Amino acid sequence: MGQVTASAEKTVGASPERVVAALGDYSGTRSRVLTEHFSEYEVREGGQGAGTTVHWKLAATSKRVRDCLVTVTAPDANTLVERDANSSMVTTWTVSPAGQGARVRVTTTWNGAGGVGGFFERTFAPRGLRRIHAAQLEKLEAELGR
Repeated sequence: MGQVTASAEKTVGASPERVVAALGDYSGTRSRVLTEHFSEYEVREGGQGAGTTVHWKLAATSKRVRDCLVTVTAPDANTLVERDANSSMVTTWTVSPAGQGARVRVTTTWNGAGGVGGFFERTFAPRGLRRIHAAQLEKLEAELGR
């Protein structure tokens, strides 16, 4: 069993402060930048940044659906960390200045399975999740451009 990681990054034309605020807006912006891979999205506590608890189902494939109950922390002003209570999955959103805009990096890690199934998970799951992250970043950029 090893750790599996999937990351995506995008530079958007908005200030880092505005991007962090949008990412931390679980009651509004975040629900609008979800892709079709997410369902049953529900803010259960909070809704703005650290201290928020949110539920969703993530269908990485038609056969692989994770039921996620995520608690949000903010270790610093430019980072949001989402920890799933139902698994080892942790997603970290990091925002940094980039010229006139902001660079947004999203990284998800989890403890993968062992054996042959783990080999396939480590090989294919990061690609699929990277595509989901990239689509979310595109939607975030469109949302910030409104």
